[in-house]
Amino acid sequence: MPRVEFHFDFGSPNAYLSHAVVPEIERRTGARFEYVPILLGGIFKATNNVSPIAAFKDVKNKLDYQRLEIKRFIEKHGVRFQMNPFFPVNTLTVMRGAVAAEEEGYLRKYVDAVFHDMWEAPKKMDDPEVIRTALDAAGLPGARILDRTQEPAVKERLAKNTEASVARGAFGAPTFFVGEEIFFGKDRLRDVEEEIVRQGR
Repeated sequence: MPRVEFHFDFGSPNAYLSHAVVPEIERRTGARFEYVPILLGGIFKATNNVSPIAAFKDVKNKLDYQRLEIKRFIEKHGVRFQMNPFFPVNTLTVMRGAVAAEEEGYLRKYVDAVFHDMWEAPKKMDDPEVIRTALDAAGLPGARILDRTQEPAVKERLAKNTEASVARGAFGAPTFFVGEEIFFGKDRLRDVEEEIVRQGR
């Protein structure tokens, strides 16, 4: 079975939507997606990229089409989704928290909780008190995770993840790697699944 990586940032609605259907792909293929925390702002800066809202704000019909695509995806997969009223949310703290959660062995639970509080029951997830309360409610050690987000090693690992992602070809999120094959965006999930099957033969 090939190594399958999901390079993500909680601030991307398309990363959330991808996360929501990853379990379906895992069930069908037997693969286990490895979640890799990256900082989307860092990737944008390194690649001279900008968010779709900024990139297409003056392109007639483009953002309307993207909203339609999201609506179709939600309906097809039965995903719960609400646009976060605080968007764009500065995700630096929660992404560092993901690094800490990975080191402590509960990354998937942490990812589920933070994506829930970003895009299902949206909260201001760049406010430390809101973050702590949300994590505690999910059965996670909110205060401990927040403390660990200030550790130099945690900060450095997130930065290195981001740099390594760019070095491999990433320019946004979600980005997937199946072995060394790169795929960008939720609309490439079918290709991701097909590549998992192809490499797993």
